[in-house]
Amino acid sequence: MLTQPFADAIAAAEKIITDAPHIRTEQDLVEGYDYLAGSIRAAIQMAWAYERDFPFFVQSTGPYTKMGLDNPDTLYFHSYLRPDAEYVVTGTRGTTRDLSFQVLNGDYSPVDVPDSTTAFDDRAIDIAADGSFEVRFGPGEAGPNYITLAPDSAMLVVREVFSDWATEKPGTLRIHRADKVGDAPPPLTKDLMTKRYGVAGKMLVSRLQTFLAFPQWFYLNLPVNTMTEPRSTPGGLTTQFSSAGHYELADDEAMIITVPKSDAPYQGFQLGSMWYLSLDYINHQTSLTADQAHLDLDGMIRLVVSERDPGLANWIECTGHARGYLQFRWQRLARDMKPEDGPTVEVVKFDELAVRLPHHDQAQVTPQQWRERIAARQAAVAERMLG
Repeated sequence: MLTQPFADAIAAAEKIITDAPHIRTEQDLVEGYDYLAGSIRAAIQMAWAYERDFPFFVQSTGPYTKMGLDNPDTLYFHSYLRPDAEYVVTGTRGTTRDLSFQVLNGDYSPVDVPDSTTAFDDRAIDIAADGSFEVRFGPGEAGPNYITLAPDSAMLVVREVFSDWATEKPGTLRIHRADKVGDAPPPLTKDLMTKRYGVAGKMLVSRLQTFLAFPQWFYLNLPVNTMTEPRSTPGGLTTQFSSAGHYELADDEAMIITVPKSDAPYQGFQLGSMWYLSLDYINHQTSLTADQAHLDLDGMIRLVVSERDPGLANWIECTGHARGYLQFRWQRLARDMKPEDGPTVEVVKFDELAVRLPHHDQAQVTPQQWRERIAARQAAVAERMLG
């Protein structure tokens, strides 16, 4: 059977899921099977999108194809490249908080993170008054809106980042190979289909192995219920800093995370599951940006991570996850972050929140106000998914 290699890969992938060392509960396993389904969809999509002569941007992750602690505030796109060819990226700049471009020399693997050969945001390119732009990537000499590809360049990644989900609008994006305009790819063949199913199987297994190993490199070697100082994000995103950690809380505990509202255009926080995925950010408040969060009178944002509802605007819902990952990101920076820009973390008894939070009364919300917050998230993500 032509599809047998992919069928074998699905079986191997299921074993990776069921043998994952962090599984403790039925919920852990069920979420693993859901992750497997999304990974199967993504592997098929990426194998069929592996087209370097007639490329197009593919949405790399989303609510149903999550991976790599995906940021709920970000639209991710990628396209494959040949380093000796020239590509033209055209588009219009939306009103989102950040738009960045990164060229990688490969893909993530269980033993390595691909090197970034170049990374920049839209401040580095010329954009017309109407928001339109054109950027070329190729082997030629660098210049205005022309990016020289390194000899090992393999993939272009574009990230568009929202801070205010309710008002910001995405832009448009297109890529084509400069010398192939008006041409068409050759017709499909059985050999090509055989190759694509084989590639999809390899991508599926590698994807799961990689992102189960990834947290060990950057998270699980840290003391539990702590977060790092802000540091330049690994992987070459030169205008992004991050703070990471992992948590484990009892039902009667809450974590108070205190952080200054930054001067960075984008500041966001999220929880992640032990599968290294975002939690349900559509129907639950498992993430907050600085624009979405309640700001205390002293200029601090105080987030409360807990399973139980504290009746506060900045409640970050654990949604049944007693363990998981903690992540801050600051993007489009004009300066390096300092330790005092980062978070402090304190674990307290849930019943002590009213006395441990200095502006507790001002941060309270009613059940109806909470429902309105969730309804706004659902509406914003639905609109974003429709483009």
